[in-house]
Amino acid sequence: MSTFVLIPGAGGHPGYWSRLVPGLERRGHTAVPVDVPQHDESTGIEDHVEIVLAAVAERVAPHDDPPVVVAQSMGAFIGPLVCERIPVSQLVLLNPMIPAPGETAGEWWSATGSSEARREAGWEGFDVVRDFFHDVPEDLAAEILAGEDREPSERSFAEPWPARAWPDVPTAVVAGTDDRIFPIAFQRRVSQERLGLTPYEVPGGHLVALSRPEELVDQLEALVVPTRSDEPVRKSS
Repeated sequence: MSTFVLIPGAGGHPGYWSRLVPGLERRGHTAVPVDVPQHDESTGIEDHVEIVLAAVAERVAPHDDPPVVVAQSMGAFIGPLVCERIPVSQLVLLNPMIPAPGETAGEWWSATGSSEARREAGWEGFDVVRDFFHDVPEDLAAEILAGEDREPSERSFAEPWPARAWPDVPTAVVAGTDDRIFPIAFQRRVSQERLGLTPYEVPGGHLVALSRPEELVDQLEALVVPTRSDEPVRKSS
């Protein structure tokens, strides 16, 4: 069985993984959701990396198999840096903002042409409910929206990504086919341009761990548990 270290997206709230963790654990895996205070102006990217490393040290023993790091959205600015510091079996980028060396999260949007891609997909402008919660159960969406404000800090968008290159670890991109923030055609292009990878596609929007947790568990298992052909399952519907 595998250990999954779960790094959330912008704002860093571990509650993003609240429906995925039980699904992983029911199948015998260990899940380590990390609270990353990206909303706190006093913390920066190195602090966030250290917080993830501390969570791994607390839950993963030295004799355990190396964990799988799963980084959601803006968490892709953190996940690769973690993989430079500890042994990991795989890095999975989920609906990610794939960074380039020296690029800030604030620069990423224009550098990748994300606004144009959203306009082409019919999602111009920005609406939290329409774009993030359209496929999340209504009661869960209401609970989250009424909860703690985890608006990402200005600092989290302003710090350059410090890596000089992508870490030398097996990497996979998983993208939701119904993502309205990073439309699937956009994610396919950016994944190829920046990593030379074709995404594994799962049904669901940007918050796929909340909206389609079982399908996401299926895909994560397919990535880390070899099939008879030693190839993970690539889902598109």
